[in-house]
Amino acid sequence: MSLSLKLKTKTGQQHIVSSLTRDSTVRILKDKITELTKIPSDLLHVVLGYPPFKQLDFSNDDNLISVIGVSNGDTLIIEERQLSEEERRRLEAAKRMEEDEALAKELAAQGEDGSGILLKQVVPSDNSCLFTSIGFVLTGKVDPDNSQYMRQIIASTVNGDKQEYNEGILGRPNDEYCAWILQPESWGGAIEVSILSAYHGIEFDVVDITNAIINRFGEDKNYGMRAFLLFDGIHYDPLYLESTSGEPPKTIFPVEDSMVYQQAEQLAKEAKSSRQFTDVNKFTLKCNDCGCHFKGQVEAQQHATKHGHVNFGEV
Repeated sequence: MSLSLKLKTKTGQQHIVSSLTRDSTVRILKDKITELTKIPSDLLHVVLGYPPFKQLDFSNDDNLISVIGVSNGDTLIIEERQLSEEERRRLEAAKRMEEDEALAKELAAQGEDGSGILLKQVVPSDNSCLFTSIGFVLTGKVDPDNSQYMRQIIASTVNGDKQEYNEGILGRPNDEYCAWILQPESWGGAIEVSILSAYHGIEFDVVDITNAIINRFGEDKNYGMRAFLLFDGIHYDPLYLESTSGEPPKTIFPVEDSMVYQQAEQLAKEAKSSRQFTDVNKFTLKCNDCGCHFKGQVEAQQHATKHGHVNFGEV
């Protein structure tokens, strides 16, 4: 025997449901309500529309609707439940995981020819993440101790060509920059990537997920090989190719390998759509030298220029 139910929402929508029976499950009812109201099933708040307006227990999808008290002719009042901050974060994390799994399956399908899947290698979230990431793509190892060596390469290169690396390019006098980049608290960016690309003779492609683009450093040098770095607005991680045919992971690729580049482009788009990045105009930094707080990278840079403080941490 079919049941006839009336659904009402706070926005004034009304729907009649007549495709259910006493043997229908809570899952079926929730799916039908979501279909008609567009409210996600995990956010449904449903009460019987007569005193004492009992809230229906939707916690067990396998329960029969008759068990939770739904009868023929009932009116159900539908609302969208407000999430707590913790629930919101948990749902967002679950959504990102679901999207990542879907992307992994898609890339796995693309990599069935033996090329593999492009993955992120997480490196420490310190001020040397760029240098650690470049060290990983060059050696296959996460070794933060290599960062100082790279800083010395950069300082030597900049100091050796003061005409090329002038204050207009560096944002500070040449000598001041050289002293600054040698400090372990100083962050690396585009200038440093460009110098290390030329030093190692490798194109470094920075997958910027804030804009879903790839910035190619050394593209004009016609290098034969390239490596990929992932940038989320504040932090760098290296990318490597996990083989689907049992071969060792790869971090350096021929420039003409278009499939790996396409995977990097897809990764950037997927990460941007799920907002896996840091907005450098909104995140909060603390100056560890004086304790002042700043909103966004620009304010922190202005403070550093004015006071000479370079030891910042994200709050």
